[in-house]
Amino acid sequence: MTETLETIRYTADVVCLRGDDVLLIRRGWPPHEGELALPGGHVDPGETSRAAAVRELLEETGVRVAAEDLDLIGVYDRPDRDPRGRYVSVAYAVTVPADTVAQAGDDAAAIQWLPLDAPGSLAFDHGEIVADARRHQLTASR
Repeated sequence: MTETLETIRYTADVVCLRGDDVLLIRRGWPPHEGELALPGGHVDPGETSRAAAVRELLEETGVRVAAEDLDLIGVYDRPDRDPRGRYVSVAYAVTVPADTVAQAGDDAAAIQWLPLDAPGSLAFDHGEIVADARRHQLTASR
């Protein structure tokens, strides 16, 4: 019996919170081009998912955060979560000051701050990640 190895790509996503809003990017290319998504991307060789999350948030939105300020939300590994193949993502949440300004950068056609409790339809499984972050935030505030 021949075993087929699956290629797995490792990514990090960031739920960036400002008050009751979440920072989303409008994707600049496929898959899900033009749709809203969380900032995030591939973990580079030699990089941790936490470092990748900090780097991707800065590259895509211009928002700078410290790695130690990121809170782990979860690991997302459903085999069909990305149409390009098997992607496993570690998602983090971070809260930034109310006066934080973001601007579209690498990979982002635009950015938007939308209500955390009603961000609308999001690419990939990012709606699930945002909902998990919201539950995490509500639990932490108790």
